[in-house]
Amino acid sequence: MKKPNILLIMTDQQRWDTLGCYGNRVVETPNLDWIAQEGTVFTRAYSCTPSCIPARASLLTGMDPWNTGILGMGRGQGKMGGGFPHTLPGELAKAGYHTQGVGKMHFDPQRALNGFHNTVLDESGRVESPGFVSDYQRWFERNKTGDYGFTDHGIDWNSWMARPYHAPEFLHPTNWTVNESLRFLQDRDPTMPFFLKMSFARPHSPYDPPPYYFELYEKKPLPEPHVGDWAAMHDVPRDAANPNAWRGRRSPEEIRRARAGYYGLITHIDHQIGRLLAYLRKTGQFENTMIVFTSDHGDMLGDHHLWRKTYAYEGSAHIPLIVRLPRSMRDSVAARVDQPVCLQDIMPTLLEAAGVDIPDSVDGKSLLPLIHGEAAAWREYVHGEHSTCYSEEQEMQYLTDGKHKYIWFPRLGTEQLFDLTADPGECRDLVQDEGSRAELLKWR
Repeated sequence: MKKPNILLIMTDQQRWDTLGCYGNRVVETPNLDWIAQEGTVFTRAYSCTPSCIPARASLLTGMDPWNTGILGMGRGQGKMGGGFPHTLPGELAKAGYHTQGVGKMHFDPQRALNGFHNTVLDESGRVESPGFVSDYQRWFERNKTGDYGFTDHGIDWNSWMARPYHAPEFLHPTNWTVNESLRFLQDRDPTMPFFLKMSFARPHSPYDPPPYYFELYEKKPLPEPHVGDWAAMHDVPRDAANPNAWRGRRSPEEIRRARAGYYGLITHIDHQIGRLLAYLRKTGQFENTMIVFTSDHGDMLGDHHLWRKTYAYEGSAHIPLIVRLPRSMRDSVAARVDQPVCLQDIMPTLLEAAGVDIPDSVDGKSLLPLIHGEAAAWREYVHGEHSTCYSEEQEMQYLTDGKHKYIWFPRLGTEQLFDLTADPGECRDLVQDEGSRAELLKWR
């Protein structure tokens, strides 16, 4: 049987609840909603170590964070080198796939291939290898139309601030990522199936969509942040004053503007994805292409007075995951799957779909039985963790089955319990609730 092409689309820092197919009635994501309609939406997908490098290491290797050795970012953590014996692109390359990575890879050294035949990089201004200049930055400097840089809008890489993009839309990294992906598809070896990881640097801050997309949400009513009865601990004005704050209450207008910018970035990405899907249809490759869409982690966007990621809370750890099989494999697929799944499951899923042996080093499980509605034994919960990053006190471990969530803060000696069915925004901590004592002891 002809091997399927594989398109893995990854956004950076996108929450699970920011797609129409996940029930969001404000955000416009027609292309991804269409892929979801043809495929399977995983309603309880989680990032086990919800920050960029550790999450991507688990995706790349299919390994749990403990086994990749990358349990967080900052203070010596977060170096994804090229020493893994088995990677998703590496196994596919050995099986005869032409493999390409476009966009944000977050490798160390930054030009490491980690099994890809080639990478074309946008590293969001990150320079961690001596003399490194990203392919996107080089292209931007060659093609800009005036005396400005690619970050001259004045918003930093982890800021809660938002504004429209300062340069012409064609220069935005989202457009560049799709342009380079199309270039690969046009220039690839046509005798080989392809594996393309198209990895966007947004909607991670800066929240800087082109003006059309910012204005699309500027006046719309947007979801308000969830603020728990326990969240006062993060209402710290001194911390909030930092333009790159990891916590603290900003004004309602600032929070709404951040969300407008974030939503604008997501719709911009969706429209650009549409360009690539149109090319696959035009060239007759669409029906034999397996498409997976996911993100490395989410973004708190002011929920519980928190920003960015690294937290166990839904805004940070709960991610979108859509799998659309090629037509030859699309008989009797489930529209939605509610079992708890994680990024480690993507590598074995793609390898099984491609007819490639799954290495013993892989901890994840193939999602194909769940997609086909088979009564396979499955994990009861996902375990996640994150080491020290913004604050030592926030180091955490968590467990969830998508219906309850238990969080332990070892440095504080405290814990939290949430009923996600009744309280999806995690606004009521049940640790002190006598009626939840048995549930607490089970998860503890």
